[in-house]
Amino acid sequence: MLHVDPISTATSVAAPAVTVVTPPPFTVTSVFTETRLDSWLAVGLVLAAGLYLYGVHRLRVRGDRWPVARTVFFLGPGLGGIAAVTVSGLHAYDTALLSVHMVQHMVLSMIAPIFLALGAPMTLALRTLPIRPRKRLLTIVHSRIARVYSYPLVAFAIFVVNPFALYFTDLYRYTLEHAWAHELVHAHFILTGCVFFWPLLGLDPLPGRWPYPGRALLMLLSVPFHTVLGLTIMQSTTLFGGDWYPSLGLTWSDPWEDQVVAGGILWAGGEFVSVTMLAVLVVQWMRHAEREARRIDRELDRQEARQRAAETAA
Repeated sequence: MLHVDPISTATSVAAPAVTVVTPPPFTVTSVFTETRLDSWLAVGLVLAAGLYLYGVHRLRVRGDRWPVARTVFFLGPGLGGIAAVTVSGLHAYDTALLSVHMVQHMVLSMIAPIFLALGAPMTLALRTLPIRPRKRLLTIVHSRIARVYSYPLVAFAIFVVNPFALYFTDLYRYTLEHAWAHELVHAHFILTGCVFFWPLLGLDPLPGRWPYPGRALLMLLSVPFHTVLGLTIMQSTTLFGGDWYPSLGLTWSDPWEDQVVAGGILWAGGEFVSVTMLAVLVVQWMRHAEREARRIDRELDRQEARQRAAETAA
């Protein structure tokens, strides 16, 4: 199991030492045997799941309906996806194998945020919270900061620029050497994905939401960036993180081959998720059009009924 000590144990102040324990060979079994349940992220996931289920219970007690699919999306691929790559044994290899880190990157920034958005937790909170907390939540949602960060172009820029700023600077090496920075990057991936996908696919009420054609265009524009990033990593002539991975001395993994695999994961995974989510967006678009057509039909029926009643009265 790999452990990076955030507290310097070196005698030199200028170059703090990092304690590294070589992890065992990566296998399917190690994903289960290296599971960690004592992290702050595990506590946060359990708390989020408990609050969500409590909200659903509150609705059922008072006789209101909450779609089962939303609960499944939020708890399953949403929170469950985050747990699968951070609480499971994968965490023991996220600083030893770049490919494992890329799997985390994909799940935390693209897959889990999508299903968290489809779970509509904000809508659930607005339907179950008392009046004062509900007003405070609405104030936050409609605040200027929320409007700026949830604006699709701003969210798109953050989503696209962040990976390049992380992997093509010394920041990535710093996150490998400091455990707290690495955990912070995980949280940042989740927040970045939520900021991007929530206005595009989410069901919660958000200010400044674009119409469906604009959302579909933005989703299409995000596809090439993952392709470019993945291919750049695969064809790079330098190792990401400098000499970090060779210094681990893993006899069962070659850093160069692992970097190629990591780029392939980002390339193929990014395109698959983007195309799949574009299909989900099109389905939402079609359902919205159907609901709008039914609304217009009902309005026309009411107008005809009022017109016949007026003619009868005349």
